[in-house]
Amino acid sequence: MFEAIVFTIVGCGFRPRCALEELDSGTVRLDKIRQIIASCLYGIHDLSRVEPSASGKLPRFNMPFELGLDIAARAFGSAPLTRKHFLILDARPYRYQKFISDISGQDIRWHRNRPGKAIEITRSWLRSTSGRTGIRGPLEVKRQFFEFGRQLPENCARLGLNRKDLLFVEYVELARLWMDTAP
Repeated sequence: MFEAIVFTIVGCGFRPRCALEELDSGTVRLDKIRQIIASCLYGIHDLSRVEPSASGKLPRFNMPFELGLDIAARAFGSAPLTRKHFLILDARPYRYQKFISDISGQDIRWHRNRPGKAIEITRSWLRSTSGRTGIRGPLEVKRQFFEFGRQLPENCARLGLNRKDLLFVEYVELARLWMDTAP
């Protein structure tokens, strides 16, 4: 899901941001997230990964927490932050009410754990929210994502990269290069 959303952001001509873009252990992760939130007009939050771990332990609540930070930035931040726009995604309708009911009333979209659906939603939201023209249609972005994914292992091998260990910045760079040369 993450790769589908990131590819869509690149394919629509935007720059995806994520705390994984910087691996400096000297920077506190929360500071990275805060800086990204402060520098972005758009925020995409996928709440679908809050299931308990395989061992039955507690789930990870990083994404709901980051969504809360973004909402607070919009509510309490300075002028640029008050104009932030959000896309909130989840896997199933109304599932979020079990773990973060305070966001009831938000327009939450459901991708049903299907990358193609996440691509459609993300692309349409970016197009309508930004007002940009010239953004490829959702069917084309989906086709390109699946073709990019099919070619990705070969492209990684050609560049001496391990597909399973791609850094966020490498994935973004490969997606951008692929989009620049795609038919």
